[in-house]
Amino acid sequence: MKFNRIGVFDSGIGGLTVLRELLSLVPHTDMIYLGDCARLPYGTKSPKTVIRYSLQCAEFVVSKGIDIMVVACNTASAHAIPNLEKEFAMPVFGVIEAGARAAVRTGAEKIGVIATPATIKSGAYETTLKTINPNLKIYTKACPLFVPLVEEGLFDDEVTDIIARRYLDSLINSDIQTLLLGCTHYPLMKGLLARIMGTDITVVDSALSIASTIAGMVEPGDRKSKSRIVEYYLTDISPRFIELGSLFLGHEMEYVYEVDLGV
Repeated sequence: MKFNRIGVFDSGIGGLTVLRELLSLVPHTDMIYLGDCARLPYGTKSPKTVIRYSLQCAEFVVSKGIDIMVVACNTASAHAIPNLEKEFAMPVFGVIEAGARAAVRTGAEKIGVIATPATIKSGAYETTLKTINPNLKIYTKACPLFVPLVEEGLFDDEVTDIIARRYLDSLINSDIQTLLLGCTHYPLMKGLLARIMGTDITVVDSALSIASTIAGMVEPGDRKSKSRIVEYYLTDISPRFIELGSLFLGHEMEYVYEVDLGV
């Protein structure tokens, strides 16, 4: 397929880890990022509201001329993908299915999933994993402190290490073979988490998984040399978001605009 412009949306900042991987793996393709910061977090909202918010976000990124949509929010991926596929005539990808398929491809019989409490409570990863392979044994763990630790820049800190070991202890004792990172903040902790889990356990990053899926769909001929435009649209702009965004991306954010979704 030929994609000239990719649209990515998230409830806030975490989806920038998805964008970072896309920028690395899909060169020379224009990208649009929408962060619905004014209404985050989606995880505390009802499914009906999440679907409504997701449709509004999708309508905006589609208006920017995209030809593929990436839902970089776990909550939106859990609740809104069927509605988005029905509403928009373009490929729509969510982080949950991409991450689940990557975890299954490791060949593990026992898979551990870590995510926010809301994502774990939704059961979305368990359902998707079981749909792909009903014989899997799945162990889940909510890690509520990981997001604030990452947003404080403490993703490889002694304090984070202590908390992570406490969270992961039950998964290690369950003899899992693969650990699936079910939150787009967690890739920034991947080195620390891999170190704790040890070399016998494969760590699967859903942000990298979805970017790899899309990269595999782009024809080599599309990767012609041209300057790339990356635009960032936020429903609320704060200096802290810009600072964190640069941290998540590994480089400065340029072309940042505030947008009103009309709600």
